Amino acid sequence: MTTTAIPTLTTKRLILRPWRDSDLAPFAALNADPEVMEHFPASLSREESEAMVGRLRAHFAERGFGWWAAELPGEAPFIGFIGIWVPNFEAHFTPCVEVGWRLARPFWGRGYATEGARECLRFGFQDLGLEEIVSLTTTTNARSQAVMRRLGMTCDPADDFDHPKLPQGHRLCRHVLYRLKGADWSNGQ
Repeated sequence: MTTTAIPTLTTKRLILRPWRDSDLAPFAALNADPEVMEHFPASLSREESEAMVGRLRAHFAERGFGWWAAELPGEAPFIGFIGIWVPNFEAHFTPCVEVGWRLARPFWGRGYATEGARECLRFGFQDLGLEEIVSLTTTTNARSQAVMRRLGMTCDPADDFDHPKLPQGHRLCRHVLYRLKGADWSNGQ
């Protein structure tokens, strides 16, 4: 594993930064919220949340990007995560880089996921030179799919897939895949 400096990304309202130990408690609370975790197989315990942060830090150390901790300066030191990540499962579209987010419930509906993800797309396409970035979610997650569309991503039903980490027949198994090519990306969206 190589150690790469972790950049901090900023938008008009957000700071996307490396994880701090002080993020562990609010991250565990976010992952324990059944409404936040509605489109995931289960809520996470404090230990599972801390283990996830360990994996996120390792991804950053190896690749120089990942799910950044999202901060709302002057309002909240931690509201969730937004970033780009290399998924660790095999599917018809992997290997790939995925843009994603998970925000605490009080920060939904304020445009933070779109704003932060747009900056992550800029970083991926401009700074990293990626050719494509994808996003995925359950077929039932209308809120996240709306963010994907606002980002200019498109979905082809032929790309829908059963998530390989979920058992066949699981209520969340079926996923949609949204794609955005670097050639189609516009920072001014």
